[in-house]
Amino acid sequence: MDTYKNIKVIAFDADDTLWVNETYYREAEQEFINLLSKYETENKLDQELFKTEMKNLSLYGYGIKSFILSMVESALILSNYKINTKVIEQILDIGKNMLQKPIELLDDVEETLKTLNPKYKLILATKGDLLDQERKLEKSGLMKYFHHIEILSDKKTENYQKLLSHLDIKNSEFLMVGNSLKSDVLPLIEIGSKAIHVPYHTTWAHEIVEHNGNEFKTVKKIKNILELL
Repeated sequence: MDTYKNIKVIAFDADDTLWVNETYYREAEQEFINLLSKYETENKLDQELFKTEMKNLSLYGYGIKSFILSMVESALILSNYKINTKVIEQILDIGKNMLQKPIELLDDVEETLKTLNPKYKLILATKGDLLDQERKLEKSGLMKYFHHIEILSDKKTENYQKLLSHLDIKNSEFLMVGNSLKSDVLPLIEIGSKAIHVPYHTTWAHEIVEHNGNEFKTVKKIKNILELL
């Protein structure tokens, strides 16, 4: 219990912490692979798409729109620029369908936020496309629980430090809860804050890192954080 006795502000990641997200990307990738199957093997298509996504991150940032552009670019390259324009249209439709997916809250999310809301200042700290994340938050019905919403361009130590400084929050009084070790846990440990890892069954390759886990807690479900606080 003492580990979190100084905590006054709790931030939550959104995608795959509060609601389903990565699952939709995996489904979209499979649709993309099916469309391009005559050009390359499934493994090669998957690798090339990921490589294009990584190359484009610094240009487009995170989110579905970035993903759509990377799919189109990959299709052009993998087909040696012979792709039918109808297939490009189908790729765009994959992205549009992703943007219109319903918001599926993960188990016990609202109950957990409702319990913590009177005791702590709650923040949503997520990365991705501003318009898409605002849309998802609006659809989720969770906005009322958050004191502040922050859509970050990235989740590195400097991004978190800037957020804490802007909101006048002491590092030692801040706790981050999320599913990604790389984005939601390790940067916070570096700046002297706390973090709780709530793994999701599917993780984007870009977010996978190895760590011994000695400096943070890992729980199976989001409601388990209530037992720690």
